[in-house]
Amino acid sequence: MKKLAIVILIAFVAFVQQVNAQAKMEFVAETVDYGDIEKGSDGLRVFEFTNVGNSDLIISDAKGSCGCTVPLWPRNPIAPGERGEIEVVFDSKGKSGRQNKTVTLVANTIPNTMTLAIKGDVLVP
Repeated sequence: MKKLAIVILIAFVAFVQQVNAQAKMEFVAETVDYGDIEKGSDGLRVFEFTNVGNSDLIISDAKGSCGCTVPLWPRNPIAPGERGEIEVVFDSKGKSGRQNKTVTLVANTIPNTMTLAIKGDVLVP
């Protein structure tokens, strides 16, 4: 009986440590405002973040809200305290006026999804 209690205690402590080991993204800014942009201009912007958790951060997916918004994210784990970048390319060709787009990230965080916002006004020549 004493051995069973010790095994249960060890399992409980391991479980608590596992729950407490979490990755967490903290962004410099969660919204990028392009402001006024010329149709067809360079639409590359960067979201900078730090893993402020105590476990490696793994971003498993990133999707734009449309085909005109393409995210590029780090494929390797980001260690606690390390910084990373998510590049987003917005293609303004065929667009005009106010634009509001999003990028949804899936990672080993709680919650496991996060949404970044992109906005701006595409000027018509």
